[in-house]
Amino acid sequence: MLLFVSLLFSTSVQSEIRHYSFTVVLKNTTRLCATKPIVTVNGKFPGPTLYAREDDNVLVNVTNLIKDNVTIHWHGVKQLRTGWSDGPAYITQCPIQPGRSYLYNFTLTGQRGTLLWHAHISWLRSTMHGAIVILPKKGVPYPFPKPDKQKVIVLGEWWKSDAEAVINEALQTGLAPNVSDAHTINGHTGPVPNCSYG
Repeated sequence: MLLFVSLLFSTSVQSEIRHYSFTVVLKNTTRLCATKPIVTVNGKFPGPTLYAREDDNVLVNVTNLIKDNVTIHWHGVKQLRTGWSDGPAYITQCPIQPGRSYLYNFTLTGQRGTLLWHAHISWLRSTMHGAIVILPKKGVPYPFPKPDKQKVIVLGEWWKSDAEAVINEALQTGLAPNVSDAHTINGHTGPVPNCSYG
């Protein structure tokens, strides 16, 4: 389960083309007193937050440096005339193979608020995800009083086991996947007694 919450503030940035570069890499990460390699974007868990304005054109160059195929789904983004940038593997695009790159190109038409992006192949999304913050067009106010500041909160889950092994076991047995070992807030599980990092 992933949930994104954002309190937004208005700035005076003009609509434009937003360029992002995502590099998919493994990174050793410690949670619940155990270290394991996880799939990340730019070595971050959760991945980088995309910021854009309504009607901006977003270009995201994704380079895959792991052994698995990957795609990214821009969850909730209306893909008007850009279905090839929607991200479901083998449906709207071929996966990005190891060592290859793909340029996602879409416009945030008629949308504002906080959405999410995530891997869309197998369970890579358990660690490969992040937020998309869509600000209103310049000069268009929010439908509520201006907040004092913005904070993106990403809620997720953490498995001590490899998430791919968890889903593969579920598929073989026909049972539901194992319940996660912890929930995360912005990638962190919280303090664990007698452990140097939670």
